[in-house]
Amino acid sequence: MLEVCLLGTGGMMPLPYRWLTSLMLRYQGNNILIDCGEGTQVALKEKGWSPKPIDLILFTHFHADHISGLPGMFLTMGNAERTEPITIVGPQGVKKIVESLLVIAPQLPFEINYIEVTGNNQRIEFKDMHIDAFKVNHNVVCYGYSISVDRAGKFDAQRAKENEIPLKLWSRLQKGEIIEENSRVYTPDMVLGPARKGLKVTYTTDTRPCANIPLFAKDSDLFVCEGMYGDNEMFEKAKEHKHMMFREAANIAKEAEVKEMWLTHYSPSLYKPKEFEQNAKSIFPNTIVAKDGRTVDLCYDED
Repeated sequence: MLEVCLLGTGGMMPLPYRWLTSLMLRYQGNNILIDCGEGTQVALKEKGWSPKPIDLILFTHFHADHISGLPGMFLTMGNAERTEPITIVGPQGVKKIVESLLVIAPQLPFEINYIEVTGNNQRIEFKDMHIDAFKVNHNVVCYGYSISVDRAGKFDAQRAKENEIPLKLWSRLQKGEIIEENSRVYTPDMVLGPARKGLKVTYTTDTRPCANIPLFAKDSDLFVCEGMYGDNEMFEKAKEHKHMMFREAANIAKEAEVKEMWLTHYSPSLYKPKEFEQNAKSIFPNTIVAKDGRTVDLCYDED
């Protein structure tokens, strides 16, 4: 099961009823945070989740509404006696930006590792997941992220017998172990059937529509996408500042054939996003005009 929580849905500035956009994913004890604007740790507390076990933070870009909550978040993690290293991923220059922010959060009790994303796209392997960073179209360098959990095939006893696998090795191979015994190497594919459909979440904000988004969002179980403006009369402003309309996000969701889309990153001027819901649902019916704290547990399809 992959737990997903949209901690905040605001763009540009936090509001009394809307935190800045950030997303947290939890899978088998692994915790990923995407973006960390002002107020993110408060949104986490409202959800009842702790920042201490966060293993990986992905930054889309370096505008303040996506990164300014990091020093406070790290101080809270340090005060919770976290000592395990944490990894930060972001566009080129991420280490310099983060270290500048952490001038006000010195002497943290944990190590920080950095991965710089460059080029059009880049794959990052993280424990039981792989993450595809893909460039989008904003007025600074900005990336979206697709997080995928692969799923191995079913155990196939007949296949194991045909490959003359000793019975004592079946369980270890089924768990993904590679075993060398009696001058022979045994691999998991010798006892497993074809890979099954896993889980996939794609997150993108602060962008105009571009070819990379439907390409990397293809067949996502959940697509979390910027909907800066709902009113069609704001189209010229969206183009000028390189943001996205509800209807444009819906067109991408339809093209990518995702299961469900959550809109996020609303303009502070968009007081009641749900009033413009039909501008998206008329194109992609399985659209949710998300609110802070919206959560889903994504489960594997039944075979």
